[in-house]
Amino acid sequence: FHTASQTTSLGVLHCPHEGSTCNIHGPSDGSDGDATLYTVLLHDAQDSLNHTVFCLCPSSVLPCLPVTAVVVPDGASEKAGVGDELGSEEDLLYEEFRSAGHRFGHPGGGGGEQLAINELISDGSVVYAEALWDHVTMDDQELGFKAGDVIEVVDATNKEWWWGRIMDSEGWFPASFVRLRVNQDEPMEEYLAHLEEAQAGEEGRAGLGLLLGPGLPCKEQMRTNVINEIMSTERDYIKHLKDICEGYIKQCRKRTDMFTEEQLRTIFGNIEEIYRFQRKFLKGLEKKFNKEQPHLSEIGCCFLEHQTDFQIYSEYCNNHPNACVQLSKLMKVNKYVFFFEACRLLQKMIDISLDGFLLTPVQKICKYPLQLAELLKYTNPQHRDYKDVEAALNAMKNVARLINERKRRLENIDKIAQWQSSIEDWEGEDVLSRSSELIFSGELTKLSQPQAKSQQRMFFLFDHQMVYCKKDLLRRDMLYYKGRMDMDHMEMIDVEDGKEKDFNVNVKNALKLRSLTGDKVHLLCAKKPEQKQRWLRAFADERRQVQHDRETGFSLTEVQKKQAMLNACKSHPAGKPKAVTRPYYDFLLRQKHPSLPTALPQQQVFMLAEPKRKASTFWHNIGRLAPFKK
Repeated sequence: FHTASQTTSLGVLHCPHEGSTCNIHGPSDGSDGDATLYTVLLHDAQDSLNHTVFCLCPSSVLPCLPVTAVVVPDGASEKAGVGDELGSEEDLLYEEFRSAGHRFGHPGGGGGEQLAINELISDGSVVYAEALWDHVTMDDQELGFKAGDVIEVVDATNKEWWWGRIMDSEGWFPASFVRLRVNQDEPMEEYLAHLEEAQAGEEGRAGLGLLLGPGLPCKEQMRTNVINEIMSTERDYIKHLKDICEGYIKQCRKRTDMFTEEQLRTIFGNIEEIYRFQRKFLKGLEKKFNKEQPHLSEIGCCFLEHQTDFQIYSEYCNNHPNACVQLSKLMKVNKYVFFFEACRLLQKMIDISLDGFLLTPVQKICKYPLQLAELLKYTNPQHRDYKDVEAALNAMKNVARLINERKRRLENIDKIAQWQSSIEDWEGEDVLSRSSELIFSGELTKLSQPQAKSQQRMFFLFDHQMVYCKKDLLRRDMLYYKGRMDMDHMEMIDVEDGKEKDFNVNVKNALKLRSLTGDKVHLLCAKKPEQKQRWLRAFADERRQVQHDRETGFSLTEVQKKQAMLNACKSHPAGKPKAVTRPYYDFLLRQKHPSLPTALPQQQVFMLAEPKRKASTFWHNIGRLAPFKK
């Protein structure tokens, strides 16, 4: 893949025809001992033809071993100087290679095969596909299945996601997770009968007292099956992680001309850390696994022992959308498409694209609660492992819940950054420097010492701080920054209706915020008692959220804060007026604001959210005082 200035000739391989040679080029850093991807320029003396070969072989034994290679048709090298702005000699070679009919890693087939599938479906034919991998999903619009399941393909017009059916369930599923059945005419009756028997068989067999294994009652045999599945899937998972770390990351690090460390960190996240942890976790499972009598295995304690370690998946799951974006950018350049496919071939991985491999950890952490729920179902309460499995199920549910919550929080930081960018006259540090979630918001009347002047303000309560703004006199959807309060150094006091002694005024539906040092006091009044109660709950929620974040160690990285603010700035280019389209109302509606009815259309909600006020005579007076008339 290197250009001529970046390669070093490593040796010459003799070809089948007498006089034919191939010059081998690879990284010029002198690396050896591991298999590396090389570019081979081959000259066939018999046919007087030049070929370019991309080969995969161990560096240390390159001159004496056969190589795995993909040959690019003749004439490709002559076009090497006509590339785009990337100077992509490889892009042209890849185009030649692809046009020759070679196809990379999509089990569902290439464009021609996809077109044929749609033609079959439109003609009324039934198309079946077999699942290569488990597809675990929490989305009700997606179709979940296990490896080996047979799916009826209903719609394959989208290249990445197909619509399919399994018995009475329908939904979207990734096309890369399935393989089309070789014999589409094979009937489904046997498969469907097998599914129905598996679903209904447990009760019937238990009632008859039948045995499913050699001397094992039904429930114990079912527990054996679940234990074996957990162990099997865990071993397979370790292999997938090893393939990613050694097959992709290791090769990518050798190609500093193609990848930066920052790119690799974005694409692969902390998957190497996950790999190290999962190897340790599997060792613990193997020690507790009873090979002779699997149903007696006591593996629940392994999950309890490592329940905090599983939280490393949070970082990976949160980074996964960024990984997909970065990978999709690289895959637009042909040399990266070929490089990743060559890595897969070198590691002898199954025919799944890199994005499919990177989805595996996200699916795995979602699958643990499902497996443990199945294990608990077939574990007798008298079993020594029952309490540990029950506790492990709750622990893994909490881990999954925590990961989902953190993912939701990170998705919200972009909205918070966009909200801040719409506020006029902003002062001080960004909201994201300390906060990551909007707890509550609404309009309150504010009185502060020493002036004790009544002011209508919009308040936005975040974790650690509360920001208040003033509405524009004419454009009520525009906000001006007026200040903030540090909630870590404030105490909230419920104020009874009547005379307030600090401000010496009569109040109703009021609460007070006092600094811990006592030098600042703010009196806040709501319009209705229920609004006051909602604010009291919101302040309590904010303190609980801060405490929970401290206990779980949640915090935003500087990179995440910077990226969110950068994205917000891009949406408001310099020199152009801000396009304010009810930003905070839109944000509140997406947050399911409790004081607004979600069933009403947005325009109606906006009107309800506006405080009622008398019609202004401002423009009437201006017109009456005008010195001239048209």
